[in-house]
Amino acid sequence: MGEKSSATNTQPALDPEWVDTTLLAGADDAVCLYLDGPVDRATLRGLVAERREVLAAAGIGPGGAVALRLPPSLAYVANLLAAWRLGAQVTLLDHRLTGHETARALQRVMPQAVVAPETAPGGGLRAFHEVRETVTAYPGHPAATPHAVVQLSSGSTGPSKVIGRTAANLVEEVERYVRIGAGVPQPGERVVLLASMVHVLGLVGGLLYGLHAGVELVLPQRLTVDSILKAVAAGTAPTTLLGVPFHIELLASVAAPPRLPQLAGMTTGGELVRAEVAKAFQDRYGVRLGNMYGMTEVGVIATDLFGVHRPAVMPAPGLTVREDGGELLVSVPASPYIGLSDPTRWADGWLHTRDAGTVDAATGQVTILGRLDSQVSVGGLKVDLTEVEHTLAALPGVVNAVVVFDGAIEAYVVVDDPVAGKGLDDALAERLAAYKRPRVLHLVDQLPRTTNGKLVRDRAVLRTVAPEPAP
Repeated sequence: MGEKSSATNTQPALDPEWVDTTLLAGADDAVCLYLDGPVDRATLRGLVAERREVLAAAGIGPGGAVALRLPPSLAYVANLLAAWRLGAQVTLLDHRLTGHETARALQRVMPQAVVAPETAPGGGLRAFHEVRETVTAYPGHPAATPHAVVQLSSGSTGPSKVIGRTAANLVEEVERYVRIGAGVPQPGERVVLLASMVHVLGLVGGLLYGLHAGVELVLPQRLTVDSILKAVAAGTAPTTLLGVPFHIELLASVAAPPRLPQLAGMTTGGELVRAEVAKAFQDRYGVRLGNMYGMTEVGVIATDLFGVHRPAVMPAPGLTVREDGGELLVSVPASPYIGLSDPTRWADGWLHTRDAGTVDAATGQVTILGRLDSQVSVGGLKVDLTEVEHTLAALPGVVNAVVVFDGAIEAYVVVDDPVAGKGLDDALAERLAAYKRPRVLHLVDQLPRTTNGKLVRDRAVLRTVAPEPAP
């Protein structure tokens, strides 16, 4: 049985013409996308019209429900906009999900049709693909809620939640980017998109805002350092990189990158960026590194696009953020959840972020301290697992680390040399009080990540990569 009937968001849907007026308007010859080559607005409008006919022939119309399981591609953009233009609800499924995960997701949302590649896309590091898509009927039902898009949360700390956002809510977020102003790419500029368009940062902050504002959205051929920097160098207009901390770590690993005068800066969403990683990136590229705090449920919540308040951020225009018992709450008029009526997640117009943080009463600046469940008690003493994790990750020889609590503090660590792992206890003893130090260190070859690059902190998943503690 699907979960759609339980949604509480009753915000009315916008007329489907919002796609034309908000996203597709503009001069025919204006380049809006760049994949293997430039795509102008006339071409994109033509592709959207073609896909509208195909989806309509498959029975998708106003109030319909379709799932997209397409990799980043022109086909993805055209089918998404075509379905919205028909007035249908679109569920976005990451193409990297396994068949089992995809089947479970479809059973939760129950669409009428699924759009997927004719053949499985190859190349795990490809940032975009050339695909021929197929539309397959699915034994679901029309949309039971007014949401334009349905997404599954990252699932980095547990099972994914089904989240719906109306077209009006998406347009509101696009306008929020416009109102932020300085630090957000402006008309005529370029964005090299590293974040996935299936997830909120790449979807709204990249694709939808870019189409609305007249910003050229560029996808590198591959998510490698050489390909990313080549994409930046391919244009002369001011260019912003948009990604997640994983991409900053990747780019900061280059000792001597080429000079890129067109690179205006980078903006990152997702997890907190470790101070040493941020410094390494800025030292190598000499540009601003901006931070953006957001959630799938809301989109962008707060920003510090010039790094002047780090680690604090300022609430985005139109949003109110407050602190309650050490947790950050965001003003959201209706519940974004589908099939979830948990008052500990949303109640009385406030979304519980489950993030620990503080709000400065004088300035309004918000400091995110990590997940609320990262604050634990050890022997009656409070320990911030984020502090332990960042301290561990900053040690020489440590590539990455995740710290969790299950009756005791445990750490899962990737090192670049087994010898480095032998000295971790002594190094931590110099930097952390005894009660903060991990009782068990798991040395692993790699740490699991979600499809949008977040490190997984679900203990059940972590145990699959390190079933036994390291000596």
